[in-house]
Order: sequence, then C-alpha cells, then structure tokens
Amino acid sequence: MDWFHDPERKFCSREEIGLSLTLETQPPQLYWQWRDWKIHYVQQGNSGPCLLLIHGFGASTDHWRQNLVALSQHYRVWAIDLLGFGRSQKPAVNYTGELWRDQLQDFCREVIKSPVYVAGNSLGGYAALCLAVDCPEWVEGVILLNCAGPFSEDERPTGRRQSGSALMGRFLKLPGATEVLSWFLFQNMRRRSQIRKVLLRVYKDPNAVTERLIEDIRRPAFDPGALGVFSAVFKSPPGRKLDQLLEGLHQPLLLLWGVADPWMSVDKANKFCQYYPSATLKLLDAGHCPHDECPEVVNATIQDWVDAVDAVKS
Repeated sequence: MDWFHDPERKFCSREEIGLSLTLETQPPQLYWQWRDWKIHYVQQGNSGPCLLLIHGFGASTDHWRQNLVALSQHYRVWAIDLLGFGRSQKPAVNYTGELWRDQLQDFCREVIKSPVYVAGNSLGGYAALCLAVDCPEWVEGVILLNCAGPFSEDERPTGRRQSGSALMGRFLKLPGATEVLSWFLFQNMRRRSQIRKVLLRVYKDPNAVTERLIEDIRRPAFDPGALGVFSAVFKSPPGRKLDQLLEGLHQPLLLLWGVADPWMSVDKANKFCQYYPSATLKLLDAGHCPHDECPEVVNATIQDWVDAVDAVKS
C-alpha cells in the first residue's frame, strides 16, 4: 500500500498539542472495574472508527497525551492503562500477554462495545498482537510502534551468552535472589536521574525528554504493588514468539518504527515484514517512542492508514 499525506488536512504540531493541552480541559480520568481490579482509561472523540491506544512498559495513558487531541478529531479514541501500570491497580499476579489480552478483550466488549483499530508501543504492541490473534472479532487493524518481544531466532545464544545466562540462572535459583535483585533494580530505576538517563538513551531528540515526561513515568512507581509488578518481569513465563503470533494474524498491519531505537532496531522491523509481507512499514526519525517524539507524523500516518483500510472494507 502506498499513500501520501493530504496537505489540506489539519494536524497539531508538537507546540500546538502542548498549547491545546494547557488551554483545553484534559480528558477526564475514567475507571472501569475488571474482575477484582480498578482499571484506568481516558476517552476522547465522538465519531468515526474506534481506536485503542496501549502504552509500553513503565508508561501509561499519559504517554499518548500528544496523540489523543489530534486523533480524536477523526476517531473515537480510548487509551488504557494495562493492569499493573499507570493509574490501574497493581495486584500480585502473573503478568503475561494473555492476561492483558483478556483485559483488552473485555474492555472492547464492555466499554467500547465495538471492534477497534489497536495501536501499541513496545510492550503494548505485544499485547495488541495477542488481542488481534486470539480475539480477531474485536480488531479491525493493528498498529505497532517499536513492538517488544523476541522472534524465535533471536533466542539462539552464542556460547558466551549461554555461559552468562547459566550463571544468572543459577543465581536467580537461590532463595530470595529474584526479590533482592528486583528490589535493588527497582529502587534505582524510579530515581528521576535514572529515568532521565534511560529516556535520553532511547529518545533521539533530547528536547522531547521533559520534566513532565519523567514525572509521568516516575509517579506510578510509588503506587502500592509497583515493586511486585517490576519483580514479575523476572518471574513471568515466556510468551509466544512474535513469528508465532504473526502466523495467526489476519488483519492489516501498520509498523511505525523509530530508526534510532537502541532496543528495537530496524532489523526487527524488517523481520516483521519478512514474516508478514502485507505489512505497511514507515520508518521514522525517532527512538523507541515515536508517538511521543514525533507525534505530528505519527498522528497523520495513522489517519492515512486507518482511512485507507476503512475505504477498502466499505
């Protein structure tokens, strides 16, 4: 699929988005009871196709603040905090793609009440894939922004890596080792200086790493249960590989990929295209979170793609 952005369309620049968020009323903080837990979400827009936005690890609905305003001009947009993140509850459970898939499926059925175009960044992209593959009746199309998760061939270690993994594996089998390691890492990772350091590494534009962004990520780390969620990263069973998920995907797929991402390289985006040749790939001059670093480009690209997919369906 090849298409171009219509210059007559009106999209918000980074400056305009920031101004609108300052001058306009922010979307209300909404909550939904899922199973025994309180789930946070926001919603904007009253017409058009439904669009569901899913944040990455350690982020929240706040990470979509520069996308909600622009996209809600054309769509009914929801952004949700996955269980364990943002303003949602953080219970002591096994955090897996299947758990978040169930959360998202029930959210579509009970709150949105309509199939959605689902967009996910990093970990949120993995959750979006699980939803699309296992619950296809709820997903019209998938948008992945620097999606997390390994391909099968990524986990074929060299001899040196295998030795290091074996040492770590033996350490983690010691009583209490996982909890101790998690505690030390968690205390370090929620320091403002450390959050800034990580963001400056994964964002190409240092000007996009604002104090507000740092605080948006830091704040949920002090919620009850936050340490347990962080620890669960070390304990959760491995999920399906990306190539296994793509074998079961049948919806249109858009890949928005920041080329300066040190975690999810362009090689990974190319693997997506290898396993799913019908995917549309757009490379962006950004890092791991292109929706936050170059929102005006991401917003325009999402609209062009959703409108094109909708036109084919109608």
